[in-house]
Amino acid sequence: MQSSIDKAGLGGPLLGQPSCDRVGSTTLYSLLANLTATSRASAETLAPGIPYKALVCLFLDGGNDSYNMLVPLEPEEYARYRTVRTGLALEKEQLLEIGDSPGSGRRFGVHSAMPEVRDLYAEGKLSFVCNVGTLVEPTNLEGLNNLTARLPLGLYSHADQSMHWQTATPDLRGSAWWGGRIAEILQAVNEREGVSMNISLSGTNIFQSGRSLVPYSITPDGASLLEGYADPARPFFRKAVDSMLELKYQNLLKQTYSKLTRDSIDAAAKFFLAWNNTAPLATVFPDTAVGKSLRGVAQGIAARGNLGMRRQTFFARSGGWDHHDEVLATQAGMLRHISEAVGAFWRAMGELGLQDDVVLFTVSDFGRTLSSNGRGTDHGWGGNQFVLGGRHAGSRLYGRYPDDLSFGNPLDTGRGRLIPTMSVDEYFCELALWLGVAPADISYVLPNVGRFCDPAKAPLGMFPFGS
Repeated sequence: MQSSIDKAGLGGPLLGQPSCDRVGSTTLYSLLANLTATSRASAETLAPGIPYKALVCLFLDGGNDSYNMLVPLEPEEYARYRTVRTGLALEKEQLLEIGDSPGSGRRFGVHSAMPEVRDLYAEGKLSFVCNVGTLVEPTNLEGLNNLTARLPLGLYSHADQSMHWQTATPDLRGSAWWGGRIAEILQAVNEREGVSMNISLSGTNIFQSGRSLVPYSITPDGASLLEGYADPARPFFRKAVDSMLELKYQNLLKQTYSKLTRDSIDAAAKFFLAWNNTAPLATVFPDTAVGKSLRGVAQGIAARGNLGMRRQTFFARSGGWDHHDEVLATQAGMLRHISEAVGAFWRAMGELGLQDDVVLFTVSDFGRTLSSNGRGTDHGWGGNQFVLGGRHAGSRLYGRYPDDLSFGNPLDTGRGRLIPTMSVDEYFCELALWLGVAPADISYVLPNVGRFCDPAKAPLGMFPFGS
């Protein structure tokens, strides 16, 4: 396999854009020093001409209070929810009912600000993944109380937990990252070189960065060309830039930075051409930050043919979910934005005929305390996410939604901080297998997965075999 650093189109659009700004010399040295050969099993099992697939990660940055996004409606369960959440509890009239069918048969309510999400769930296109979080190993309250359980580093910390969600190695800091590992394995199945299969709408991120690549960053309106570089009225500027980048440097870091800049300029030109030669989508997206980001993702997917892509990942960040204050009003508006944008994204995938071939999934730093701090909630642990598309078995709650949210329940570490009953490894293993990572490569992508499940099997059973 050709080295990913030669194939990925490293960096963002150009110098001055976030993806180049944030890659300093230390990071560049680390990228070079940690180059490693990856397993070829996945790339070799994906034959030329394979159908297109893409994973879209929607990161709810700050820690979504997901036990108000998805609420139990069985009478005894709802009564316990009302008791533990006190003034933060939603009335039944503020919830849109769904059923876990053909699962447990339990009834739940989706926040009333999310009718598009409820409708997609009812249509079998969306499912929830329950009480999932970062775990070093299977953990229970006894091990926690006896101080024998190995816990994620910096538990309840934004910086640590958001990193652990994106690396899937909560027992380490600064490890390689599972979306980047996937790209190192699968980039070779794409038909053309020059642009990374990992595209970010939110600048350089941990999830899509690997030992030998970083994501390619775009805006909702596509790639940004270096100002003046392609201007026919400024030929001397282009010549000066090219001459500077053609110089050979004895210093390894200077030479590497020069190469990355050259790759960024070339990748931007290729992406700009592919984007501009792709018909704009007719689907109307909401004029919100997350709406614009998912519009950019959808248009990037539309350009897949011009880019020669068979496999891609996309990353979009939605910030502001750290609701220590005013959680009810603020979260309602933000969940509405998420629901509207996700609904538009689904329609856009229908316009492209790709609803079976694209999976959108959410992640967040952590769940939050079930108890109120007065007007908001504090940092927790396990929480609920959702998955859309990919011809999965929808209208289901995967994992275990706690049947008792009372204080002192078997998962409560205090104040309603719940021990996850599903690891991020199990969640991500399902997604990686769907994208085409071979079972033999799963342990490279997710180093801790063997502590929780057999990496050769889909742990959730969310996707039909061969989908």
